[in-house]
Amino acid sequence: MCQRGRMKTLGQPNAAFAGDRGDPDPALRTILARAYDGDVAYPRAIAALCTARLLLPIVAAGDESGDGPDPDRVAEMAAVLVRSESGDTAVPVFTGLDALTVWKADARPVPCTLDDVAATAVETSSTAILIDLPGPHPVVIERELIDQLAQGRRLVELPDGGFGWMFREAPTA
Repeated sequence: MCQRGRMKTLGQPNAAFAGDRGDPDPALRTILARAYDGDVAYPRAIAALCTARLLLPIVAAGDESGDGPDPDRVAEMAAVLVRSESGDTAVPVFTGLDALTVWKADARPVPCTLDDVAATAVETSSTAILIDLPGPHPVVIERELIDQLAQGRRLVELPDGGFGWMFREAPTA
């Protein structure tokens, strides 16, 4: 079930994605296809997502009273949330326009980064981020990782094969 979640501001899409046509990155999708194959596959998928362009679905939201069009209605843009049977919400995001349109053809894609999506998940009290929900290779990011990502941290693979969080230190006064 889809639910519209309100975001405080959408801001402008990241200028780094100017000219992006929404094509999926084949290398990223290959990594996501293996996300649940072994001990290092999932963190490797998260690390790859940390540097990827993602597409957040946005829809127009407004008066949904069901009494017909309201001439005074002011439409707002809102992130789409998915609600589970238990009532938990998740933020869907996509690696390509192909997966987004299969899932919700009327949604507008907003290019963003994983930390942007994580911040949206925190703002909407969502418990998960769902990557490519209809496929080809769905991946779920749970709340513990979301909290780290929302702070602007990125998971990186280290030369020894391990993983660590990369982040900027706060400026010292």
